[in-house]
Amino acid sequence: MIFRPFLSLLALLAISSLHAAGPPEISAKSAILLDANSGKVLYKKNDDSQRPVASTQKLLTALIVAEAGNLTEKVKVAEVDTNCDPTKLYLKPGQSYTRIQLLNALLVKSANDVARVLARDNAGDVSSFAERMTRRMNELGGTSSNFKNPNGLPASGQYSTARDMARVARAAYRNPTLREIMKTRNYDFRYSTGKVVSLRNTNRVLRTYSFCNGMKTGYTDLAGHCLISSGSHNGRDVIAVVLGSNKVRIAEESTRLLAYGLRLSNSQMKSMRVASE
Repeated sequence: MIFRPFLSLLALLAISSLHAAGPPEISAKSAILLDANSGKVLYKKNDDSQRPVASTQKLLTALIVAEAGNLTEKVKVAEVDTNCDPTKLYLKPGQSYTRIQLLNALLVKSANDVARVLARDNAGDVSSFAERMTRRMNELGGTSSNFKNPNGLPASGQYSTARDMARVARAAYRNPTLREIMKTRNYDFRYSTGKVVSLRNTNRVLRTYSFCNGMKTGYTDLAGHCLISSGSHNGRDVIAVVLGSNKVRIAEESTRLLAYGLRLSNSQMKSMRVASE
């Protein structure tokens, strides 16, 4: 009996050390972790370094389109929209889709032609939309970004930072429409011809852990593997931005950052694995 207080103290110390443990080591070029509600930064590494962010900037494209509204209205695909590299859905000129359909395809499958359709529909052409992206970033408090296209494909003079992209991610996280789309693991896209294809979310963390509820992947040779991810548990909401990683580490390091921010133990993480990826 005399050892019980001592053992209880050890248990409390163990729990305290679990929550007081420092953040995980991140090998990516830059990263940031923040509280999605308060905006407090919980971890950062080269978060103000300007670099290409690949398709993660589609979050900003989606935010601008969602804020413009009228998402059930149809948009007609133009020939100019199809002039881009894969990944794309191979939409055909003359086909019509609602903006909400296109937003789902943009965020779940990261289709580059879809980004161009939405950009032209919103601003008249891609370059005008890119200027709108930079202005919206400035409104969000981001001053270290410049955009040239809506999809993140390589372009001279296009760059952002982990901190700026975290500002976009936080705004998107507060948007109910985008919040619902970003947590979608699979989406059935119906072409105007009637053909249906099942799109699987490119976010492997979302497909693996139930505490993850978004957000957006990205990759180019220049940018490396990028991922903006979000998670929620026990009233906590966090957002992790990891830029310039590789295929092996991007999901692992993003997962560990989310777990650190949400104060999840290894056993909790194990119990929150999704049954089938």
